[in-house]
Order: sequence, then structure tokens, then C-alpha cells
Amino acid sequence: MENVYTVRGNIVDVIGKKIFKGEILIKNGVISDIAEKHVKENNYIIPGLIDSHIHIESSMMIPSEFAKIAVKFGTVSTVSDPHEIANVLGIDGVKFMIENGNKVPFKFNFGAPSCVPATQFETSGAVLGIDEIKELLNRKDILYLSEMMNYPGVIFKDKEVLEKINIAKELNKPIDGHAPGISGDNLKAYFNAGVSTDHECFTKEEAIEKIKQNVKIQIREGSAAKNFEALYSLIDEYPENVMLCSDDLHPDDLVTGHIDKLIRKGLDKGLDLFNLLRAVTYNPVKHYKLSSGLLQVGDKADYAIINNFDECKIIETVIDGKAVYKNGKSLINYTSRTKLNNFNCSKITDRDIHVEGNIGDKINVIEAFDGELVTKGLVCDATVNDKKIIPDIDSDILKIVVVNRYKDEAPQVGFIKGFGLKKGAIASSIAHDSHNIISVGTNDQDILNTINQIIENEGGIATCCEKEQHVLPLNIAGIMSSKDSDFVSSRYKQLTKFAQEYGSLLNAPFMTLSFMALLVIPELKLGDKGLFDGNKFMLTELISN
Repeated sequence: MENVYTVRGNIVDVIGKKIFKGEILIKNGVISDIAEKHVKENNYIIPGLIDSHIHIESSMMIPSEFAKIAVKFGTVSTVSDPHEIANVLGIDGVKFMIENGNKVPFKFNFGAPSCVPATQFETSGAVLGIDEIKELLNRKDILYLSEMMNYPGVIFKDKEVLEKINIAKELNKPIDGHAPGISGDNLKAYFNAGVSTDHECFTKEEAIEKIKQNVKIQIREGSAAKNFEALYSLIDEYPENVMLCSDDLHPDDLVTGHIDKLIRKGLDKGLDLFNLLRAVTYNPVKHYKLSSGLLQVGDKADYAIINNFDECKIIETVIDGKAVYKNGKSLINYTSRTKLNNFNCSKITDRDIHVEGNIGDKINVIEAFDGELVTKGLVCDATVNDKKIIPDIDSDILKIVVVNRYKDEAPQVGFIKGFGLKKGAIASSIAHDSHNIISVGTNDQDILNTINQIIENEGGIATCCEKEQHVLPLNIAGIMSSKDSDFVSSRYKQLTKFAQEYGSLLNAPFMTLSFMALLVIPELKLGDKGLFDGNKFMLTELISN
């Protein structure tokens, strides 16, 4: 039976860069005609919004649950890198994301994770080599090679890295980049290899240097890394080279808004409306060859209706001609009962995280920053008691521990500044990119309790302060929950509140914590094999010589 209807209002044409009153005729999910005419409706019809780079797993929700929330904010599509679950479960994890995403009316566009594991200096749950990348990229539902985080491998022409890139080139699929702070000849070598995007720019100067190499810059505004303020002017200055993305969005942030937030921010900054909208519609569609419609005759009917451009309130979201959000309610109702995990470690004891030291020792300390993924490496005086190096709470030098969750190995211990805890500890099995267990705390007992809570639940995030213990179980790969968004977001908010009550001044302490094991972003991080110098790209020692 033919499904035909008309939608009327102010039609926003991002290709013709004009707004006009009219009506859109939709037949069987496709726009068959657009007529410019006077209509009484005053709402605005815009193409559905697209997040050009996001790890769905960071929402702690499976794709079907993510979609239920995202459509509330006019999002119809994402360019989704599944390398978080791939690091845990390999190809089976990628297939799960695709299959679960296909259960709902939402346009997930997945890539083939290029760096699993991200480096040879950590333990992941799986390895995606050349054969696995070839298998994934040959799938029609894998649209691109996900962010190439091994930038030293590209620059110095590592054979396996270049082979993965060449497979994508041969199949005419885009290659996503990850090049924080790279410049000069190294930058040219990296992008000349065929990498076409970057979402890691922290300064405008860095972004412009990359744009001059014909790179598409994805301005990121997520839960931890927030670069919109530094980079937003690029949207008007280089409108064809900019897209917007969230990269990582935790559940408490997702339930309050998505890409629609960036439209409001951009308009508040006085950006050109069409440049802004093209950054979240036209540009990603053209770069990644997406099926998402752009409100043109012959396109899929993917659009959002908003009240006006002052408030940008989403009234309705439509995908393939069918409403997925209307009257304040998501119309996606699918519930998954899948269970999928990879968790194989035993509980630890206090002896496992003792660090021997002597008075006068100097230690290498990680310095974390709110809203940033990069860290600094500091050299500080060790605080020693009974020949053990302990946290110095007054100086905000706390203990950080990483435990291999895939097999029983000795935990790795370091020290970190910037979390601000005055008591207690926090921990998570979301620890990019290998997703081992990571904890920061003021004392060994609370650190132990948070880690062992996570091991007992085979994944989760946890807090502990003396006898008070709390956990959000993450039963899907130890990084996502099969429960609904209300449960996940409310429990996550509760745990964040506890962390801040313990003294943390970070806006998103668990998000920041999750990146303290991400070795591919400088300067100093801690992995399950030890302290890692991201500038030298090698392991280093806790005790500074």
C-alpha cells in the first residue's frame, strides 16, 4: 500500500542556501516533489542532523537505546566508530553493533576499526589485523576505515598500517584520522598517506594547517573534550572543510541534547546559518557518501521540524518518511536482551598495588585537565611512608591503578594530579581503548573496593568511600548496559555526584578517567603494561632518574 503525505512549513534548503515557504510531497519514504507556495505553517523543516564522528559505546547504551534518545534532538544519522567494542570483542563486537543498530529506524554508519589494539604497549581483548580489516571493509554496511590512531605507524611507513590504508583506498572508502598536535613534515606525511579527516584539533592554528592539506576538520564537543569554543570560527572561514561531532558523549549529556546543542551555540556566535547546517548535514553526507536525505527531490525523507532558529526546539524527527520522535516522545520501542562480554580476571589485594620507594625519590606524575584528553608529565617529590609511595592528597597527587581485565596480570600503578579527590576512589572498565579497569583514589582500600566491585559485576563504573560503595553494572562488553537510558543516565549522574562529593572538580570525572589509559594521546598515560610516554611512544618508569 502506497504511503503518501505532505509536510508544510518553512523549507530550509542547505544546497540552494535559501529558506522558502512550501510543501514537501513524500511517497513511500522518498521526497517526490517540493513546491514553493504560501502555507500557514511557520515551523522550519531542516535536513536530519548527523554526528560525523561518535563512539556509540561511550553513551554506555547499545545502539538501539542510543537511537531512542538521539532522535529527540533531531539526529537521524551517525558516523560511528565501533572500536571500543572491537577492542573487547573484535569482529563479533562490530557485528553486534551493526545488527543491533539495524533493529531500529536510525541510520548508523559504522567503520572498520583500524587500530585494535591501539598500540602494542597494552592488552586488548582482540586484534584486528589485515585479514579482519579486509573482511570488514568488504562489507557494504562498513563505509570507511575508522580513525587511524597509530599516526607514528603512518608517518614512519609501518607495513601493516599502510596495508590497512591501501585496502580502504582500493575500495574507495574514506579514511578517518587521529592526529593530535602533529604539524610540519609529519603532518604532511600522515595526511598524504590518504587520511582525510581529523577530530583531534585543540587550536585553530593546528586545524588550519590540516585544512591546507585538504583535510576535513571535525569540530568536537563531547563530554570530556570540548573544542567548539576554540574552533567554531572555522565554520564560516572554511565552510566546505568542517563537520561537527561529539566523539564521546556520556549518558547524562546525551539525554540533554546532541548535535542540536551545537547549532544553538553556533547561532549564538553569529555563524552563518547555512554554513552551520551544512556542517551537520551536507558535508558529512558528501564526504562519507551517506544515504541520509538533504531535503531534495529523490532523497530519503530524513528531516526534523523545529519551531524557530532562536530556540531550535525539535518538534518532530522523521527517518525514511516515518516519524521517530513526535509530541515529546520517542517512537522507537525496541528492547534488546543480548548478553555479550569478555571479562576474565580475578579480584586483587592491597599487596598488588603497593609501590616501594625511598624518601627523596622523584616520580613521574600524570597531570589531567578538565575537558581535555591530553595530559602533561610532571616530575614530583614522592610521598613515602614505611617505604611505600603513597598519595599526597594536599597536593592532589593521587594513586592511579590499571588492571588487565582479560587475564590475571600484576596491576600497574602510577600517580596522577588533577582529579582533586579528598577522599574515596572512583573506577571504570571503560578505559580507552583497550578497556581494562582503571581507578583513581586517595587510599588503597577504596581503590581496591572500586576495582573489585567492577570485577564482581564483570564491568561497570564504581565509587567507594569507606563502607559506602556504588556501581553501575555494564553487562555488554563491560562498556555498555542493556538497560534503558533512564536507568543508565540516572545511575551515572548519581555516581558523578558521589565523585564530586569526594572532592573532584572535574565536570565529567568518569569521562576524564576513561582517557587516562589512552596511550595514543600525549603526554603521559598509564596502561596495563605500565606508564607510557606518548611523546616518545614508549613505556617509561614511575621513578624518575
